[in-house]
Amino acid sequence: MFQFDHAAQIVPDIAEAVEWYQTTLPGATVLYQDATWALLDAHGVKLAFVVRDQHPDHLAWRVSLESLELLAVQHKQIIVTHRDGTRGFYLDAPGGTAVEIIWMGDRYTKNSG
Repeated sequence: MFQFDHAAQIVPDIAEAVEWYQTTLPGATVLYQDATWALLDAHGVKLAFVVRDQHPDHLAWRVSLESLELLAVQHKQIIVTHRDGTRGFYLDAPGGTAVEIIWMGDRYTKNSG
């Protein structure tokens, strides 16, 4: 039902973060990038870089569309469709950590769900 998808970190400059990780971890590939967020595959680990006013630092768990809808009802959350077509919502976990519950469709992975 749940599969870890990515860790996201707030950075001041998306392009700078992407360049640093690609230089520091040769072979890291960009799955998506625009001015306010990027998603890298760093040797099997997905890292997201986000800007403060759009996303919190978070850990993301990928679920099926059916599970997303059930969990949204269970947690009284509204599902948001992101600009890349993914859908999800955030929960506040203990200690101030944000957890994203996300349906990725067939984006960014061969294990869609």
